[in-house]
Amino acid sequence: MDFGTAKKAYLILSDGTVFTGKSFGKEGTFIGETVFTTAMTGYQEALTDPSYCGQIVTQTFPLIGNYGVNSHDFESNGSVVGGYVVREKCDEPSNFRCEGTIDSFLKKHGIVGIYDIDTRCLTRKIRETGVMNGMITTEEFEKEAALEKIRSFVMEKPVPKVSVKAPEKFEGENARFNVVMMDYGYKHSMRKELQKRGCNVTVMPWNSTAEEVMAQNPDGIMLSNGPGDPASNPEAIETLRNLISKQIPTFGICLGHQLLALANGAKTIKLKYGHRGGNQPVADIDKDRTLITSQNHGYAVEDGSLPEGVGYISHKNGNDGTCEGIRYTNAPAFTVQFHPEANGGPQDTGYLFDEFIKLMEGNK
Repeated sequence: MDFGTAKKAYLILSDGTVFTGKSFGKEGTFIGETVFTTAMTGYQEALTDPSYCGQIVTQTFPLIGNYGVNSHDFESNGSVVGGYVVREKCDEPSNFRCEGTIDSFLKKHGIVGIYDIDTRCLTRKIRETGVMNGMITTEEFEKEAALEKIRSFVMEKPVPKVSVKAPEKFEGENARFNVVMMDYGYKHSMRKELQKRGCNVTVMPWNSTAEEVMAQNPDGIMLSNGPGDPASNPEAIETLRNLISKQIPTFGICLGHQLLALANGAKTIKLKYGHRGGNQPVADIDKDRTLITSQNHGYAVEDGSLPEGVGYISHKNGNDGTCEGIRYTNAPAFTVQFHPEANGGPQDTGYLFDEFIKLMEGNK
């Protein structure tokens, strides 16, 4: 690989820090929220996770692309990541399933990338000061003008950008249940976990009404993951508020967890730098055990904000004590902040899909 021929690229943070590296993927400029993920594997799953919509994603693991990319492991039909930051990229992947390089993937999906920068320094900065806006550019720039654009950037309502526009139906294996998946930016692994457990899945737009959901005659409702501030989705919150009285078994993940909490009168807060990666410890309070989980979120349900008589916190983060799960007492529902469908792992919490099946069985 000839590093000397690579075009220069720059990462400018809103605090004025500038990292100089090399360009890969699409050339040009992108502004977004700069975050980091600590996952050691699963970079293509991260790149195709709709929860990263409009963000600049930094991989803390130093080498990315060594097994290439393949469409079988994608978590959506494409990528909505805006910028990508790595220490070292691999242009000669080795894997029998490989269909292309990380560079070709970024070019195909219009993602501006930068490599050969100190990602440890960048990660420490985000951890110490918090998530901040940034710009990746391959163009010459005037710093003060760039900073003005970076600091004024606001990501507007990303959920409508990643949700389906009309209902989509998928058949399950030896199906026994009909599940409605509220699509706030769902990962395909979530649907596949339901299908292999005997569920026909109808994926519905994020702003579907309670009447439209009930018209599907669901045995259960799945609330998906997704990007952005949960409080910026009042239509989705109103739908869930109207569905609570229907007493349909419900399972929520990530953004779905936050939205159901808001529908029940709780509050959400923005975390300093979020939880993103495959090694987050979570305490399951009911089972008195600690789980290792995959996570990708920047907001959390505020501790103590859930009204009395609605439910209780069932899971807590082992690092910062934030809410990681709620079991509801006013409806047959439970939600978690982490990803039990995690690919590429860990698989510690896949049993929660089995609990959802049991909840639907008990409601028939």
